[in-house]
Amino acid sequence: MTRFGFFRVAAAVPEVKVADCRFNAEQIAKLAAEACSKGANVVVFPELSITGYTCMDLLATQTIKEQSTKALQYILDATADKDIITIVGLPVYQWNRVFNCAAVIRQQHILGIVAKSNIPNYGEFQELRWFAPASELQGSTVNICNQEVFIGNNLVFNCNGGKTTFAVEIGHDLNAPVPSSSIMAANGAQVIFNLSAGSEAVGKYDYQTDLIRTQSARTIGGYVYASAGFGESSTDFSFAGNAVIAENGKILSKSERFALKEQLIINDIDINYLDHDRSAQNTFAAGNTLFCDSLIEIECDNELSGQNDAEKNETTLLHPVNPHPFIPSNEGADSRCEEIFNIQVAGLAKRLVHTYCKTAVIGISGGLDSTLAILVAVKTFDRLNYDRKGIIAITMPGFGTTGRTYNNAIALMESLGVTIREISIKDACIQHFNDIGHDMENHNVVYENSQARERTQILMDVANQLNGMVIGTGDLSELALGWATYNGDHMSMYGVNAGIPKTLVKSLVEWVAYNSDNQVTKETLLDIANTPISPELIPADNQGNIKQKTEDLVGPYELHDFFIYHFLRYGASPAKIYYLAKIAFDGVYDNGTIKKWLGTFFRRFFNQQFKRSCLPDGPKIGSVGLSPRGDLKMPSDAASALWLKEVEELQELQ
Repeated sequence: MTRFGFFRVAAAVPEVKVADCRFNAEQIAKLAAEACSKGANVVVFPELSITGYTCMDLLATQTIKEQSTKALQYILDATADKDIITIVGLPVYQWNRVFNCAAVIRQQHILGIVAKSNIPNYGEFQELRWFAPASELQGSTVNICNQEVFIGNNLVFNCNGGKTTFAVEIGHDLNAPVPSSSIMAANGAQVIFNLSAGSEAVGKYDYQTDLIRTQSARTIGGYVYASAGFGESSTDFSFAGNAVIAENGKILSKSERFALKEQLIINDIDINYLDHDRSAQNTFAAGNTLFCDSLIEIECDNELSGQNDAEKNETTLLHPVNPHPFIPSNEGADSRCEEIFNIQVAGLAKRLVHTYCKTAVIGISGGLDSTLAILVAVKTFDRLNYDRKGIIAITMPGFGTTGRTYNNAIALMESLGVTIREISIKDACIQHFNDIGHDMENHNVVYENSQARERTQILMDVANQLNGMVIGTGDLSELALGWATYNGDHMSMYGVNAGIPKTLVKSLVEWVAYNSDNQVTKETLLDIANTPISPELIPADNQGNIKQKTEDLVGPYELHDFFIYHFLRYGASPAKIYYLAKIAFDGVYDNGTIKKWLGTFFRRFFNQQFKRSCLPDGPKIGSVGLSPRGDLKMPSDAASALWLKEVEELQELQ
C-alpha cells in the first residue's frame, strides 16, 4: 500500500508461445520482476498465460499437464525475492477434470487458486470441450507444487494488514448476468483482477472496455484486466493484447492494441476514496449478503511495499490528479457544458412555472457570477416562450465599481435584449452610514457589507413591485468559503449558481461566448471572463482599476476548488489534499503557498457554515453540493481544530 491509500497495480501481456510452458513462465517472471521494480503491489497476467489460451486439445496431454505445473514452480522460484503478488493463468488437473484457473502467488507461496465459473461454449468459444466449471469442484483445497491450496470461484484476499482486499475473476465471468466480481465486491473486495483471452472482432474492444469501466463503477472498485496478445495461435483468431486499469467508472490506463511486443501497464488505485464511496452509499452495503457463504478470505502474511514505493518518492504517483476537477475535459466538454447549463435552466424553469412568475430580477455587476445567472435566465425565458423583457436586469454602481465592469454590464444586457435598469447605491449607503454613525473613510466590513445588503434590498423590493423573483448569483466556491454577505448577496429567491464552483462558472461563460452568434455578446463575455474577480466594494485605484481582488484576499479559486472537491467529494484529510495539490500544481504554486491557502480554506469552511445552513433553493449540478437539505448536513458550530492542526503540521518541503 503506497502513501495515502494508493494501491499500485499492474496488468501484463507477455510474449507467449503456445504450449511452450517454460518459455511462457520465463516471460511471466521477467515482467513480474519489472512490475515489482516499478512499485507494483499486484500484477495480473492473461488467462492460461502459462500454456497459452489457444492450446486447445493439447491441454489433455500428459506433457502439458506436467509442464504447466513445473512452469508454475519456476515462477514461484524466480519471483521468490520479489515483494509482489503475481496472478497467472494455468490449467489445474484434479478429480478427473480440468479447470481453467488463476494462481495467486507471492514469494514461493500459492495464496489461493481461483477457478473459472462461466465456461462459454458458443460462437468462437468451445471451452466446455476442455474445462469444467468451478461448480464441479469436489473440495475446498488442491495439492499443487507440493502445497495444499484453497481453490474456489469466490476467494477474497486480504493484504496490507487488512487495508486492501482483492479478488480474481476469469474471462467470461465478467459477462455473466451476475459477475463473480459483483459478489466478491459486495463482500469486501476493493480491487478485481481479471485474466482474459478474448479474441478480436470489429467493435468488441469498445464493448469490452465499456464493460470493464461500468463494472468498476457498479462495484465502486478498481478493475484490472489483462487479455491475451501476440503469440497466441492465429489459426482462426487474432489477439490484441488488451490491458485496462479502471477505477470507479474511470479508465486510468490502457495498453497499446495489437502490439507485437510485451505490454505492461501500471497505475495507482485510490483505496481510500473507494472506501469513502462505499461507506457513503448504503445501497452498496445492502448487497453484502449475496452468496457470502461461498466466500473464502485469505490473509497475506505481511504488508506489501513494492521496491520503488511512491511513499519514498512522491513524484512517482501514477494515478492522474486533475488540477481542475470541476472543469469538463476537452473530450466531450461541449456536451458536458450543455448538460450543466440545461440543469440550471430546468431548475429555474420549474420554479417560474410553479409560481406563475414571468418576471425575473437579477443584479448585474459585470462579473462572472451575475453573467452566468443572466445567461441562464435568458435561456430559460426562451425555452418557456417568455418575453426577455420580463428579465429585469439591474446594475447598481457603488463606490468600487470600475468602468470596465460597468461597461461590460451594460453591453451584456443590451446584447441580450433584457430590460435594463440602473440604480446607484451611493446616496443610499451614505445616508445609511450617517444613520448608524459610520465613518465613510473607514473601509471595513461595515463599509463593504452595507453595500451588498443595499443591493439585495433593491432587488427584493423591485421583485415585490413587479411580482417577480430575485435570481441569486452566488456560486458554490463562494458558499464554501463564506465569501458572501450574510443577508446580502447571500440571499435570493432561487440560486441558479448554487451548485457551480467558480472555476466552472468561468468555463461555462467562455463556452457560451464561443457558441454565441452575437459578436457583441461574445466579446463582452470573453472580457468578463478575463476580468479580475472582485466584489468591487472598495474604491478603485488612481487609474480606475480594480483594487480589491478576491483571490489576493482568500486565495486562488483554482486551489480552493481543488480543496473543495477532495474534501467534500471524498472526505480527504488535509495531508492527502496537500499531497495531491503539490502534484497537481507543480510549477504553478510552491508548497508554502498551497499550505497557506489550505489553512484558509479549512478555517473559513468551518467558520462560515452558518451561512450555508439557510441557503435559498438551487439546483444540484455535480457530485459536490452544499445544500443543507441534502448534500451537507453539518453543525454551524463544529470545531475546525483537528483539520487546522493537521495543516499546521504539514512539512512545506516534504
